[in-house]
Amino acid sequence: MRRRTVTAGGLEEILRATEPAPAPAPPPAPSAGAPARREEHALRTEFEFELPRGYVDEAGTLHRHGSMRLATARDELRPLIDLRVKENPAYLSVVLLSQVITRLGTVTDVHAGVVERMYATDVAFLQDFYRRVNSEGHTRAAVTCPHCEGGFEVDLSGGRLGES
Repeated sequence: MRRRTVTAGGLEEILRATEPAPAPAPPPAPSAGAPARREEHALRTEFEFELPRGYVDEAGTLHRHGSMRLATARDELRPLIDLRVKENPAYLSVVLLSQVITRLGTVTDVHAGVVERMYATDVAFLQDFYRRVNSEGHTRAAVTCPHCEGGFEVDLSGGRLGES
C-alpha cells in the first residue's frame, strides 16, 4: 500500500474529490385519489442533549442544550487526514465531535475551537453520547440504584435528576 502525505491544500482537494454524488430527485407526490404512504419506522438522525457543566463562550454566555446528528462514514474518515490529528491522535475526538454537533445553545457554528474550550467533563459526556447514538441508536443508559439495587433506565439527553 502506498502512503500519501497530505498538505493543507491537498486536504481540500481530497475532500472535493470524495464528495458524495448529488441526491436523486424525490419520488413524485401521490395523486389525490391514492392514499398517502406513511413511513412507519422513521430513522431518527438528530439527538438533543444537555451538557453537565456547559460551554461558556467569549461573551460569558453559558450554553448547555445542544443537538448532535448521526455520524456518516465521511465524518469518521475526515479526521484521519487532518494534520492536527496526525500530529496528536488524541485530537481525533475533538475534530469528530465538532463535525456532528449541529447546535450548542445559540452557537450554530460548532468547530474544533469550540470543542477545545469545553470542560473535560462535557467532552467526556459528548464522547459517550456519540458512542451511544451511533452504535446503539438511542440515548438511554441502564443504571442501578445504589440504595435498593433496582435497575432502571435513564435518558442521557435530558436534564439532571430532579430538574425539569
